[in-house]
Amino acid sequence: MKASDTLHRNGKSENGSKITEKHEQKHKDPLTEGVKWIERYAENLENFFERLPEFISTFIATLAVFTFGSILRGEWVVILVTALKQITGHTQTKNASVEEIFELFTSRNLKMENFSIIFILANVVSFGFYFIIGGFLHWYFYVKRRHLASEWKIQPNKWLSPELERHEIMIGTLSLIITSSFSAFLACYIFNGNPCTVYFQFDEYGWIWFFLQFPVIFIYIDYTTYIMHRLYHTPWLYKHFHKLHHKYKQPTAFSVTAIHPVEIMHIQLTMCLPLFTIPTHWASFYAVAIYNYYHGIIDHSGINFKAQWWQPWQPDAEFHDQHHEFFHCNFGFNMSLWDKWHGTMRKQYSVYTEETFHGEAPSAETAEGKAILEANPELIDSINKPLLTKTETQKTK
Repeated sequence: MKASDTLHRNGKSENGSKITEKHEQKHKDPLTEGVKWIERYAENLENFFERLPEFISTFIATLAVFTFGSILRGEWVVILVTALKQITGHTQTKNASVEEIFELFTSRNLKMENFSIIFILANVVSFGFYFIIGGFLHWYFYVKRRHLASEWKIQPNKWLSPELERHEIMIGTLSLIITSSFSAFLACYIFNGNPCTVYFQFDEYGWIWFFLQFPVIFIYIDYTTYIMHRLYHTPWLYKHFHKLHHKYKQPTAFSVTAIHPVEIMHIQLTMCLPLFTIPTHWASFYAVAIYNYYHGIIDHSGINFKAQWWQPWQPDAEFHDQHHEFFHCNFGFNMSLWDKWHGTMRKQYSVYTEETFHGEAPSAETAEGKAILEANPELIDSINKPLLTKTETQKTK
């Protein structure tokens, strides 16, 4: 039988098939093709990892996440610049006052030599790692272990649709351009000796302050992030900005930068305030920043990562995953203390919806709660969900 006969039997002509193929090739989605490329070579990667001991493959995955966090927003270029200043023996002989910094932006020209080189470098590296390591993490869990989702996934029966996966990558890419560009500006600003309060030698302000600034910066960043997060969960700001991030009820590692550009820049600018207000050693500041980025990826991964024994302050990844699932609760990131303090921890048997703002939700036993459940019966199972899963067999980290 001729090939053309087979095509005719299937209701297609040879020419029609070629036209269809050309049409499909013309309208290929590059994001979809990227995911297909990962899946096409997944078998070879899987065979490689099967030959490795489990602790080595887990270490590689953890290292990939850590590298992803340190590179993601272009912060690596600031770290490189400030480290070079320390290595060359540069000291900060005089910290800039707020007035001097304000004057710099109003009446003097910024010194920004080599900005174009730093800008290109920051964006190329950030995007390279965003797709390479982000793709690796997607393959390692969402492809290789998809059939074992009940062992590692926080919401094992719920997955983002392909459309939302592409959406989070597109929004994440846009925000990444903005944050990487800002990091390039900041690196160039510091490199050229513009006024700031960053210092470069460990003992310039004494060893006590060097070690003390770690918890000071950590608490400052974590609490201000909690406050801003709650701010963006007020009705107007949520509707116009933060709702975009909450399209992903089952977040993945790509969700970490899938934030409205206005909001992500607001967060980054607030985080950087210590660099212009108090004596801050570059290493302590960026150690805390990278810790935040690392756990930001972990918390958005959808994977049941557990906090380590030396992190009594750090909630498990499920804490923030439930924020995406239930919307207006669990606003903290690296400490659940703020939610406990302000009463915004998720409460079991309470009915949370996208319209229940301010960390408050009616009990399922109240008339209001029953009315919501009657209108939204799909919420009935969720109100009984434990606050956090304690099953040891589900530990991933």
